[in-house]
Amino acid sequence: MLASLAPWLLPGRASAQTESTVLVRDAEIERLLRTLTTPLFRTAGVDPALVRISLIQARAINAFVTTGNRLFIHTGLIQQSGSVGELVGVLAHETGHIAGGHVARLPEEMRNAMIRSVAGMLLGGAVAAAGGRNVGGNPGAAILSGPALAQQELLAFTRAQEQAADQAGITYLARLGWPADGLLQLLGKLREQEALVTARQDPYLRTHPLSRDRMDFVATVVARRPGGGAAGGFPPEFEPAFRMAKAKLDGFIDPPLTTWRRYPDSDASAPARYARAVAQYRTGRADSALALLDPLLQEQPGNPWLRELQGQILFEAGRPEAALAPLREAVRLAPNEPLLRTLYGRALMEAGGTARLQAAVTEFEWSLRAERDSGFTWRQLGTAHGRLGQLPQADLALAEEAMLDGDYPRARFLARRAEEALPPGALKLRAQDLRFAAQRDNLTREQRDQDDAMRRRPR
Repeated sequence: MLASLAPWLLPGRASAQTESTVLVRDAEIERLLRTLTTPLFRTAGVDPALVRISLIQARAINAFVTTGNRLFIHTGLIQQSGSVGELVGVLAHETGHIAGGHVARLPEEMRNAMIRSVAGMLLGGAVAAAGGRNVGGNPGAAILSGPALAQQELLAFTRAQEQAADQAGITYLARLGWPADGLLQLLGKLREQEALVTARQDPYLRTHPLSRDRMDFVATVVARRPGGGAAGGFPPEFEPAFRMAKAKLDGFIDPPLTTWRRYPDSDASAPARYARAVAQYRTGRADSALALLDPLLQEQPGNPWLRELQGQILFEAGRPEAALAPLREAVRLAPNEPLLRTLYGRALMEAGGTARLQAAVTEFEWSLRAERDSGFTWRQLGTAHGRLGQLPQADLALAEEAMLDGDYPRARFLARRAEEALPPGALKLRAQDLRFAAQRDNLTREQRDQDDAMRRRPR
């Protein structure tokens, strides 16, 4: 019965995180998304700190909300949006889902649908047993009518959710004085795909049913707003920031030849030069990439992301000493970005010297205060402590990484070794906590299965 309903239950949401999913981390993109969503969340009465936004590398247009107030956004949504308004329109819609608690209500509706489906099957079976007096004289028709009715009701529920999210999103935009026509423009693009087979459609169509009624509803609501939904305007910094972020994604994700065709040398705009610099960097032409960045840096001296890219190119070209100045400036311009602090710490660590290693530890520790679940940063901190000869602290940091990775045997070993060597204090207590947390008796069944798999893995 569940299998008969499953294809109708928002497949994009159910398969949001698979083994092939690639999460993208980038301070500039994440800052843009926070800048756009924070006012929407607050207007909707949602605490921005309670919503976790993750970026998935996928060309298709899609965005969806899962349990735990997790908002997933495909890179393709940013890359294929024609303006910041189109992106904001989708984000406003997803905010409507979060504020309306739609994901939390879906399991209950699924349960009700299954109950109705089972009841329908039982009724159909009773009719068949009574002599087969049913639709068209076909006993199977009565048995199938229950699941079909449940599926229709579930689809009606999801369509109602979509319309409610549209209405809420447009309301939030109106309260902020932001244009609402971007959502309609993006839905218009997706509307053209409805005739395509499912495999060729953007997943947004499958997770957000797009009916003619829904399109007419959005168009009507937008048209009622002063200026046809385009009244007011976004803050002036939104569109340039969006254009730069979009160009950066194009440069990093698409093949360099595609980037050069999309952003030819004849295009002298800042986003085009940004994308071309990334493409040059990706093809191993560090000096050419840096040459393209220099004029941009002169035009936008306060842009931390240009400094970050400059430092990243130098660092990955094997020139950590030269990377320190631009990365230090990037951190000065955007001091609250943990990804920047981690990259700067790596450059300090590779540049060498006791003072720089100690400074790297400071950067990693700051980053981890903002993001404790970064296994990569814990590993960098452990490496820095190890190079300073602080082996118990290194063991503790690597135990933290092992816990995040689900490597419980390694976490137990490292935490125990750190606990034995550390003096009394907060670090020793943390080592004890990690050791207890990694003990088999304190693991969930799933974690114990993973523990068994890790213990069998060759070391």
